Amino acid sequence: MTAQIKKGSLGAILSACNIITENDINAALEEQGRTGARLGEALITLGIVTQEDIDWALSNQLDLPYIRLKANMIDLEAIRLVPAATARKFNLIPLIKAGGELSIAISDPLNKAAIAAVEQLSGCQVNISVALIREIREMIEACYGSSGQEQLGFDSSAFSEKVLDVINGDLGGGKLLDYLLIFILQNRLSSLSLQPMGDTVMISGRRSGVSRPIGSLAGTYYPDLTLKIRKNIGITAHSEPSSCGLLTFSYRSHPITFQIASMAGYGGDYITIQPHLSAGVPDRLADLHLPAGQEADFIRLSRRQQGITFFASRNTQERDRFMDLMLEEIDTAGKNVIILGEGPGKMNKRFPRILLPRNEAERAETIMRALDHAPDILVIEDVTEGMPFTAACRAAMRGKLVLAGLETRGTRNVLRHLLLYQQQNYFLPIFVNGLVSFKGIQLLCQECRTDYLPPSEELAAMNLTTPPASFYRTTGCDACAHSGFSTRQFLTDILIFTDEFLQIFEQSSDVAALENYLGMAGYHGLADEGLRLLMAGDVSPEEYIASVVL
Repeated sequence: MTAQIKKGSLGAILSACNIITENDINAALEEQGRTGARLGEALITLGIVTQEDIDWALSNQLDLPYIRLKANMIDLEAIRLVPAATARKFNLIPLIKAGGELSIAISDPLNKAAIAAVEQLSGCQVNISVALIREIREMIEACYGSSGQEQLGFDSSAFSEKVLDVINGDLGGGKLLDYLLIFILQNRLSSLSLQPMGDTVMISGRRSGVSRPIGSLAGTYYPDLTLKIRKNIGITAHSEPSSCGLLTFSYRSHPITFQIASMAGYGGDYITIQPHLSAGVPDRLADLHLPAGQEADFIRLSRRQQGITFFASRNTQERDRFMDLMLEEIDTAGKNVIILGEGPGKMNKRFPRILLPRNEAERAETIMRALDHAPDILVIEDVTEGMPFTAACRAAMRGKLVLAGLETRGTRNVLRHLLLYQQQNYFLPIFVNGLVSFKGIQLLCQECRTDYLPPSEELAAMNLTTPPASFYRTTGCDACAHSGFSTRQFLTDILIFTDEFLQIFEQSSDVAALENYLGMAGYHGLADEGLRLLMAGDVSPEEYIASVVL
């Protein structure tokens, strides 16, 4: 057992009973370090255990009985000691009163507020057993009857009791969604996530690269909330395991746009919400306002007649537009150009478009089949996976000019990706022209920008040799529609695979060696432009960390 798991702990109990392995523990500890969740919550998030496993182990860890509830276990005299509202709020059910002691079953035995409330209401010393939240709720309905007004089941110390009443009175989840969106704006969160964990949905907010809990939601009405969110972003089918869309929300009479990403998970959809500012890629390279050196490198890549150029970003739409920008610069007169995929090829030039399958093997086969049509230029939406990547490189080896998308963020990650594929003999680096990677960064609204002293954790994350005279953040105003931002622009990195760099690449086993060479050659990439914006007070420390450091 890993030394980080103490004897008698939750992880130790699960491990001793062969419910989890040491690898499971290490994965959960990594997730715990990343999100700040409890070990049990991390195990559930990763799909390693169920809520029932955690409840059972927790009862063992605390030396508490773990019971499966039945109606004949419950004494009506005990029920009368605890109001229905308290039982519903804390997900507990009284079992039996004996003298000055009251036995209860509760889903969360670590909830000290629940224990204190029951002791105060009943005047008894409370003895605890652990039970499934689903069975507790069934017993609450059976013993107390219908609540008359059902509650959504949202609990959070970040909101007042009055606001919680408003939120919980709307079973459809509309009020909860509204207040969460406002919370994102008021607290300047980079994102907020709804994370199903068994019978409960944990809600956490992320800021400056650190996630913190905001509250929890009972799983009872969560499907209704996720359905509402999907409808709001124009996605109603659940056939896709993941989806993404935009939601416009009116805040103080100003429309604010949020990006919402959804992935199917155990217990419901895992949903992440983050503020969205569009940074439309212009139709002309000149309008992108790249530094002179980068613009020259972009044009230089567009003059290649064969080989492969990679375009890297996690944002599919923006990645497609950057490929289009290069396609606009390429002299396509008399050339046979084929677009593989739905996204690229939507600017001024129009070319034949071929469906690119989702299946990895079918995608690779489609790329190779396209060669039967004698293309001079292939534009491929996504070649991130091994088989399509190899097929795209083979097309370049056959004398084609290939523009290929990679769903990878940051030049360092792209280089790591390419090194791995080189080690697996997926391609020959000599056919790579170069790569274009970019990240969006949100600029502060100058109207409501104020001085700001970052906490120590932010200063450590930025790791600045010489910090600026002042850091800034915003409060939101009419000028920026209370978003705190003026616009969003691109930090762009263009790396040409010169003969010298190719030689270093072929000899390198890790990214550090490549970065060392690039640094000695005076190459810095997009980090320099991000740092310039921070020093000028155009971006906040949180945005700099999220867009440049991480």
